[in-house]
Amino acid sequence: MTENGNIKREGHSGYGETAEEVAAAASVGAVAACDDAADDADDELSDDAMYEHFSIVADKGQAMLRLDKYLTCRMEKCSRSRIQAAADSGNILVNGVPVKSSYKVKPLDRISIVMPYPKREIEIIPEDIPLDILYEDDDVLVVNKAAGMVVHPGHGNYSGTLVNALTYHLRELPLFREGDMRAGLVHRIDKNTSGILVVAKNERANAVLAKQFFDHTTERRYVALVWGNFAEDEGTIVGNIGRSPKDRLQMYVFADGSDGKHAVTHYKVLRRYGYVTLIECRLETGRTHQIRVHMQWQGHPLFNDERYGGDRILKGTTFSKYKQFVENCFALMPRHALHARTLGFTHPTTGERMSFSTPLPDDFRAVLEKWETYSKFAGGDDGELPEM
Repeated sequence: MTENGNIKREGHSGYGETAEEVAAAASVGAVAACDDAADDADDELSDDAMYEHFSIVADKGQAMLRLDKYLTCRMEKCSRSRIQAAADSGNILVNGVPVKSSYKVKPLDRISIVMPYPKREIEIIPEDIPLDILYEDDDVLVVNKAAGMVVHPGHGNYSGTLVNALTYHLRELPLFREGDMRAGLVHRIDKNTSGILVVAKNERANAVLAKQFFDHTTERRYVALVWGNFAEDEGTIVGNIGRSPKDRLQMYVFADGSDGKHAVTHYKVLRRYGYVTLIECRLETGRTHQIRVHMQWQGHPLFNDERYGGDRILKGTTFSKYKQFVENCFALMPRHALHARTLGFTHPTTGERMSFSTPLPDDFRAVLEKWETYSKFAGGDDGELPEM
């Protein structure tokens, strides 16, 4: 519980802070609740890392005051326009009910706010990097990110990122003029995952999309090649995910629920190759490395996933020709075999449900074709590759 008049931040790290602590954190972009990003900026972070959640209880003696003015006074370095955008998007609740910025705050009102994180103090250099844009209008941009591109600048990756490219491409828009390292981002995929991302082009779209990821109302489907075979054609993996107690660069499944955050991955077999399997994963939640760590936990690390042990032969024969075959596959696709194929969301202005899909990139298809040939030669299933 919060004391009257104090602000509690309920963000990625799961702790609460008073207004004074929030003000201190704001000087560095309120990144205290997103330490994971600083440690490993090229990773696919949880949806939680993209927004902050505050809760406030008005004082008993609080005079009636417009909500936007009230919050501007109490949330240091949070602009009135940012608060108004959050309210207009339905992201501010008073006593559990969405309100507009003109709402008059009353004594003991319980206020809950969800907003994308404010900008961090780092210079972003616009870079003319080609983007594979699938869709664009006044509010959103949908991009197909290539494997190898970091989404936003961070330690060791201050140029060549998606944000550097977006800052150049959208340089005429207010949201992208100030060098915000998170400008427009409402979710991420990691450096070596290819596939679809949606980017907000203004504050209101940013707030509306952030709320959708917060509420898990988006649709995200990935294609992965994993080691081993599955007994069933489809299934669901449920297991809390948090930082590994032994290695900060890895995530870990806390099967007993003692730590981490609730995570659910639904999977379906697309193609069986004997020693490896092509699957589709649908995310019900969005945790850091969710698919990668859930699959490793189930004994099916992603093919060539260096961090989670998939970059060595885990299934198959001891023949030297097989070893050479797998090494050739690793060389063709020198990254983990994961592609964000489908993304669905509700348009922040029109309310239309939108869905985008993109085919597997060339390196992924090349590896699948090799496994297709191998499985036929080894007596595996016949048939064409599934449509991707």
